[in-house]
Amino acid sequence: MLIKWSIENLITNFSVLSCHFGRSVRLLEYADDTKVSQPRSRYRDYTSEEEASWVASLSTPGYVVGSLASSFVVDRFGRRASIIASAVPMAVGTIILQIATKAWMLYMTRLIWGFSTGMFMTVSFIYFVEIADKEIRGKLSVAIRFMFNFGSFLVVSVGSFVSYTTLNRMLIVLPIGHFVACWFIPETPHFYIKEGKVEAAEKSLQLLHGCKDQNELQSRLESLRSDVKKQTRRPGTFKELFTGKQYRRAIVIVIGIKTTQIMSGSLPIQQYAGLIIQESHADIPLSAALISFGAVRFVAGIISSYLVDKVGRRPLLIVTYICTGVTLIIVGIYFYFQEVVGIDIETSSPLRYIPFVGVFLSISLSTIGYDSLVYIIPAEIFPINVKSLAITYLNIYGGLMNFLAVKGFQNMRDWTGLYGVFWYFAAFALLGGTFSFFMAPETKGKSLREILIELQGDLYEEPEERKLNGTKGDVQNRGVKESCELTELACKNEENNRNSTGDS
Repeated sequence: MLIKWSIENLITNFSVLSCHFGRSVRLLEYADDTKVSQPRSRYRDYTSEEEASWVASLSTPGYVVGSLASSFVVDRFGRRASIIASAVPMAVGTIILQIATKAWMLYMTRLIWGFSTGMFMTVSFIYFVEIADKEIRGKLSVAIRFMFNFGSFLVVSVGSFVSYTTLNRMLIVLPIGHFVACWFIPETPHFYIKEGKVEAAEKSLQLLHGCKDQNELQSRLESLRSDVKKQTRRPGTFKELFTGKQYRRAIVIVIGIKTTQIMSGSLPIQQYAGLIIQESHADIPLSAALISFGAVRFVAGIISSYLVDKVGRRPLLIVTYICTGVTLIIVGIYFYFQEVVGIDIETSSPLRYIPFVGVFLSISLSTIGYDSLVYIIPAEIFPINVKSLAITYLNIYGGLMNFLAVKGFQNMRDWTGLYGVFWYFAAFALLGGTFSFFMAPETKGKSLREILIELQGDLYEEPEERKLNGTKGDVQNRGVKESCELTELACKNEENNRNSTGDS
């Protein structure tokens, strides 16, 4: 169990940091809402509709580049230094936002924010997985998404009551809080061991896990040294990652979960939630709907942090995927009757609230399950030599897929109508549940070493080590066999002696 430092300081520091990143992704998205008029006023003074669409989508290319950049710094300068450094571009982007009077300045802000977010999201989950005990590893990792969601909720709520300029000025506090708070977090013992800094690793272990017993501390340290040695004896290269047999199952798992997570529409539905509510003709103020969506993501994040180490990763994936699929099918049926059959549901009818409830439920389910777990599982199932590289490429893949999903929403809507869009998302959600049932591993309550052994089997050891272990096993088996033979012979001799004595 993590000691007082970990619970009170690490979570507090990362809460500030994650809240700060949450608002970076969502700020201009909600400022673009026609009903949230105050944040919109100055923003719309110097952007056209086409420019605004680019502002909304440019964080994704920045996210991809930031993820790629993180792979070059996380193993050279450490997890802690990389997390602290990610505050710098965020501060630069926020400063540019204060003086923005042209669309290109907003482009720069979104690109820089995306870069910082991509860098942070890649490193943070590696950090949490490496510092946490197996009993609470999932809970601490989900805390990142939990505060990310809180950041979104905070911006939507505050942005509805203050001016666009005031909101921007308030945001500059967050990068500063991020930098200061994370200055005091410790580096992970895994990184110190990898760099050969055994004494520093020992101090970090003692700080993080509260090991007062020297025997326990040394036992943890030796176990960690052995695991890191095994995981780093192979190179951490692109070729190693994609040609090594021991990584193939992990690659299939993360690609499958990432693809179905994105194509089940969690991000497009959130970004086009206002449009969906308008098309349903439900009598709901749009600003209130957006605030409620932000609030439910925040609450769902709390629920997820509780369930992830109670229920487990695999059951959460399966249940949330399947339930989301069913929910989206129902929303699609509503729009099918509205758009194809031509049934005009009365304004006062409760049926008009089906899309709102459906979006509300899909956001809740995805946040509790696959939207949170898609970041935790990759950090758990790859060894340290290729972990940062694997997560980097996964984030790049995810960024490109998210870009296509968001940009393709409107095209698909024009082609099939909203009902077709929701059925498409539902199909991928159901596919995600099926894939998780057959492929997703359960990592709850298992050490990183146990997870790797389960995924890689005999490949977790080098051929020479397997041969040595096999030789030892053969020697032991021969020893046992010889011992049994000697025991059997001794028993026969004793019986013969008794018979001879009886005859005499």
